[in-house]
Amino acid sequence: MAFHYPEARRDESKVEDYHGVKIRDPYHWLEDPDCEETKMFVEEQNKLTMPFLNSCAVRERFHQRLTELYNYPKYSCPYKRGQRYFYSHNEGLQNQSVLYVQDSLDSPASVFFDPNTLSDDGTVALKMGRLSEECEYFAYGLSSAGSDWVTIRFLRVDDRVDLTDVLERVKFSCLAWTHDAKGIFYNCYPRQDGKADGTETTTNLNQKLYYHVIGTSQSEDVLVAEFPDNPKWHSNLTVSDDGRFAVLSITEGCEPVNRLWYCDMNKLPNGITGLLPWVKLVDTFDAQYTYITNEGTVFTLRTNLESPRYRLITIDLQTPEQKHWDTLIPQHEKDVLGFVECVNQRFLLVNYVHDVKDILQLYELQSGKLIRDLPLDVGTVVGLSCKKKHADFFYKFTSFTTPGIIYHCDLSRADPEPSVFRQVEVSGVQASDYQTSQVFYPSKDGTQIPMFLVHACGIERDGSHPVFLYGYGGFENSIQPHYNSAYLLFIRHLGGILAVANIRGGGEYGQTWHKAGTLGNKQNCFDDFQCAAEYLIREGLTRADRISINGASNGGLLVGACVNQRPDLFGCAVAEVGVMDMLKFHRFTIGHAWTTDYGCADDPDQFQWLIKYSPLHNVPQAPGAGGPYPAMLLLTADHDDRVVPLHTLKYAAALQHGVGRSPAQKQPLMVRVDTRSGHGSGKPTAKAILEDTHVFSFIAHTLGLSWRE
Repeated sequence: MAFHYPEARRDESKVEDYHGVKIRDPYHWLEDPDCEETKMFVEEQNKLTMPFLNSCAVRERFHQRLTELYNYPKYSCPYKRGQRYFYSHNEGLQNQSVLYVQDSLDSPASVFFDPNTLSDDGTVALKMGRLSEECEYFAYGLSSAGSDWVTIRFLRVDDRVDLTDVLERVKFSCLAWTHDAKGIFYNCYPRQDGKADGTETTTNLNQKLYYHVIGTSQSEDVLVAEFPDNPKWHSNLTVSDDGRFAVLSITEGCEPVNRLWYCDMNKLPNGITGLLPWVKLVDTFDAQYTYITNEGTVFTLRTNLESPRYRLITIDLQTPEQKHWDTLIPQHEKDVLGFVECVNQRFLLVNYVHDVKDILQLYELQSGKLIRDLPLDVGTVVGLSCKKKHADFFYKFTSFTTPGIIYHCDLSRADPEPSVFRQVEVSGVQASDYQTSQVFYPSKDGTQIPMFLVHACGIERDGSHPVFLYGYGGFENSIQPHYNSAYLLFIRHLGGILAVANIRGGGEYGQTWHKAGTLGNKQNCFDDFQCAAEYLIREGLTRADRISINGASNGGLLVGACVNQRPDLFGCAVAEVGVMDMLKFHRFTIGHAWTTDYGCADDPDQFQWLIKYSPLHNVPQAPGAGGPYPAMLLLTADHDDRVVPLHTLKYAAALQHGVGRSPAQKQPLMVRVDTRSGHGSGKPTAKAILEDTHVFSFIAHTLGLSWRE
């Protein structure tokens, strides 16, 4: 064996019966993160992996150069509350971005809230923040060590005084102020046995919606919505633009469908004192309805009802029957209607996704008439800031080679033309040195799949180039052009090509594209990704042993499944925080919500889908029987309470047992378990830089790449 992997005990007696099919689960003990045996397994894996990663030849230079490239100023779009403007800013290498405030766009800015003061290592992050309508209070949610659990605290804006109010047990929550600033709506889970610090695996059920009155204890909060007969339901509340309505969206799982209820808060003579008298405008899970704005009782909603690429409709609450609903902006013949926001009382900012690239337009609210296109290069709108009552708005553009351009437009001017408000340059990066193109390639069933390619200008098609192939393919998430310093280093100093495959399961072409990669169609995702690699080889850009594949979360599942199915097609595979046990994922934390995309092994037909591709269950089981596999690096983190670490740990144990002991397996099969880290959100800059360094150093080492100045 090229590597001596830690011994992981196999409990052959652990067998589960799935509809008459007996499935062994020899590493079930790794599901307990507090078990000493699990802790020892993690420790032994890191003892093998970390020295290997730190000894990779390009590690020091990659880390040094990546730190230099990360060190550029990062800004969010300014947003206005009351008469002040707020924006987040990171000087470059600060672990967390800082919230700034200024009295006007021309006046000096001062620090309003700095999360970096809350922990020495930057692992306490500002997860969510909401200023009240007229800027009286700031509600902010802090998470620790990357966990999804959030603690909400409050600050009085004028004098920056912390209030004593504290809200706990908050997770996957809204934060919605009533316009009188007396209180805020939020979601939390009931207390349960055991810990809740982000290292537990307990299922998250029975989320409730509360109203907190400023200056009171959480124990006095008013329960305004609960669903005891439907413990998997989640809710998200929006207060309407005019402050009159509480608009409640209810979901079960991750499918883009929801119920839509509302409450007219003007009809609460005694205020919010108990469960609200909800009016059920839509009370089925047939389609998605997203509140955009309202004019009195006329609601404007974005929906996929009979429109898989989405459209805008209006519903008058006085005549709410579906036969009275009107289409404001119809479904586009090809493009997907993305986000929509109301600005300057009578306009809509409308985003469309055209072949995975963003378009931004201005429409009239009343008529749905297109007024004009807004200037946008080939790329993505990653930020938008506006309010219905304000005349101006900001939007932020990015691409694979553009870190960020923020535009400002004031519709109160006679000739409102967007202008560059803030543009960031990165020292040492010239966009002209890189070439970005989009290609379309056939998948196994003939479907044309789009893919972005980024590389140095003028490369030859001699089959020599290393490739970093990235994919996701799930939950209607569209993977659009985005800036990543590590990608540019891979291209510039390792001679690589970045390939981003927009496989089915995402939302790049709406609901039809999404559903073509879910449930019984999930294999399409894996076929699309494998065909991307085959296309790159066929076009003379690379060869199989020069291809590294990468994905995170659902994308980690993608990597694991593709390696099992086609180990010969890749030279290296990096799976981050992946969903690897497709038979049991629904039993841990929020996993039950993913059954809308994957299905559930409790159902006999869906079990048959899942067992065919579940990464854990398709690794060769006999010791040393499999291989050779590509080099594999699996990443997880001890506070990941989204995709809990047991997925990666069990898969790693099975991989090292079934493949790692094969004489034919020369490449490493390793797992990196980070500490005080979670699924990804809120990760400190220092940790992000180190993680990217380890990933690309591993790729360089196992593909035999050398550093180029």
